[in-house]
Amino acid sequence: MRADNSPDVTGPSRSSRLSAYHSVACSPAASAPARPCRPTASRYRRKTDRTAVAAVLDSLAEAWGRGDADAYGAHFTEDATYVTFVGTWYSGRDDIAGSHRVLFEKFLKGTKLAHEVLDVRFPGADVAVVSTSGDTYKGDAPKNPSKVQTYTLVRDGGRWLVAAFHNTRRKPLMERVSFAFAPETKPKR
Repeated sequence: MRADNSPDVTGPSRSSRLSAYHSVACSPAASAPARPCRPTASRYRRKTDRTAVAAVLDSLAEAWGRGDADAYGAHFTEDATYVTFVGTWYSGRDDIAGSHRVLFEKFLKGTKLAHEVLDVRFPGADVAVVSTSGDTYKGDAPKNPSKVQTYTLVRDGGRWLVAAFHNTRRKPLMERVSFAFAPETKPKR
């Protein structure tokens, strides 16, 4: 702004200032190890995205707890894929909701869904990869969930939806045996 409160139209535009910032921020220092430069969103946006992604998982758990297959399925994209811990592969929102409708009426009737977010990454502005540990339960939530899941979420019209889900049952005994005989296979985290 100039002294007379009129806009300063001679200065660089916001987009050129941001472009210059990104070109400097993404240029590795001569002493720094080479690493790929990825465009990043502001910290505020990432925090907001993390909160929104966590809300999707919480809402999935709430729908599961109610036995509401339609609400559960509504969190998936039309062409989502869903792999259960036994290896069953479902394709599409309708298949996911339909299978859960039957599961909620039979094998999973009255169960709840526990989940703990282990990691959230954003490989792109509109893509989130979430790793969780979780389990189904009746009564008290499990202290050591028996499964590990990977969710891939996409932003669709401002809303985060699950595009892919994969569920794996942990085998703690096999992990211990593997780590004992090949300690270098133990995760670093």
